[in-house]
Amino acid sequence: WRKLFRMSSPRTVLVTGGAGFIGSNLVDELLARDLKVRVIDNFATGSRKNLGPRAELIEADIRDGEAIRKAFDGIDCVFHVAALPRIPLSIAKPVETHMTNVVGTLNVLIAARDAKVRRVIYSGSSSVYGDQTVMPLVETMTANPLNPYALQKYVGEQYTRMFHRLFAMETLTLRYFNVYGPRMAAEGAYVTVISAFIAARRRGEPLPVHGDGEQTRDFTYVSDVVAANILAMDAPVADGRAINVGAGHNVSINRIADLIGGQRARLEGRKGDMRNTLADTSEATRILGWRPRVSVEEGVKQLLRADGLA
Repeated sequence: WRKLFRMSSPRTVLVTGGAGFIGSNLVDELLARDLKVRVIDNFATGSRKNLGPRAELIEADIRDGEAIRKAFDGIDCVFHVAALPRIPLSIAKPVETHMTNVVGTLNVLIAARDAKVRRVIYSGSSSVYGDQTVMPLVETMTANPLNPYALQKYVGEQYTRMFHRLFAMETLTLRYFNVYGPRMAAEGAYVTVISAFIAARRRGEPLPVHGDGEQTRDFTYVSDVVAANILAMDAPVADGRAINVGAGHNVSINRIADLIGGQRARLEGRKGDMRNTLADTSEATRILGWRPRVSVEEGVKQLLRADGLA
């Protein structure tokens, strides 16, 4: 997919949350393409060690609209990745997560509009679908958020769509499906199931499986998510719509446990969680020219190898 990208002239792009898991992987790829990259991060979930010296860092909080305003000067495209992710955290702290995920997103859009930024790419979430009776999940389905995080991400993408309609700003939402890969959180409130399983195996502990483990997820490797963002920067359509970014293949949590190996500990099921996810990626292929490249089997194998567990 790299060969598909052609840069007409050097540009400066902005990545909110650029020191975080997805954001820092995106920053690395943008820098590899010789773009000038500016990062906004308050290090609530990100790490300074994720950022190379070539990225310009502005340490600020997106909840403070005035503090981030100048960061948008001279920017061609904004990748709005900053968020307080994870469903359990949003249930425990709905106000705190709302301020970052909704108010912060609104502040980013206002600053981009005022600075006359050409395009904003919003990192959305497949959690907005909630429980649906039909698979795969298609962008035309009615959203059914089951928890504060899902609702917050849905409000964020609606603001993103509205700014296109009201101000003719080029915007897109990329709805990510269960992103995993290098630099994902290994502990704390932001741990994904794959990260939690690998950490448990590293410690020689049972893998913590919530519920019966037969719930399925469409796990998407971070390099595929980065590729979708790069393509979205110059996609011919940017009318505020949402586009699924997933592997287009789902597996059970028990299957992930099989791939990682080790004994299992059965835990109570989580409230507010979707039972299944599976992305229809035809819109991403049609509009972005994007296709996922990394299977969950290969992705998990790469992580285990990097951790010395393969």
